[in-house]
Amino acid sequence: MGGVIQMKLADLSTGPDWVVYVGFIIFAVLSIVLISGHGSWLISGYNTASKEEKAKYNEKKLCRTMGIGMSVIAILLLIMGVFENILPAFFVYIALGIILADVVIIIVLGNTICRR
Repeated sequence: MGGVIQMKLADLSTGPDWVVYVGFIIFAVLSIVLISGHGSWLISGYNTASKEEKAKYNEKKLCRTMGIGMSVIAILLLIMGVFENILPAFFVYIALGIILADVVIIIVLGNTICRR
C-alpha cells in the first residue's frame, strides 16, 4: 500500500536558503526602524507628500503601524525559512493570504487611526 507523498515547502525551493534569511533580516531591520517611530522616509506616499498632507497624519503612529505590519511579514519569512522541511508546500498559499491580509490591514489602519 503506497501512501500519498506530501510535498514540503523545501521541495519548492530552488535557490539558496540564505536568501530567505537575508529577506528576514531586511524586513526585521526596517520593522525596528519603523516601530521606533523613525523612518517615515521609508513610507511610500508619505515621504513625497506635501507638508499640508503630512500634517494630516500622526507620523509616529503611522511609522509604528507600518513597522508592526512589516514585522508580521518578517516573522512569516523566518518561520518559512526555519521550518521549510516541516511545513507542507501549500503553506505558500497560507503565507500569501496572511501577507495580503496584512497589507490590507496596514492600508486601512494607516488611513484611519493614523490620521489626526
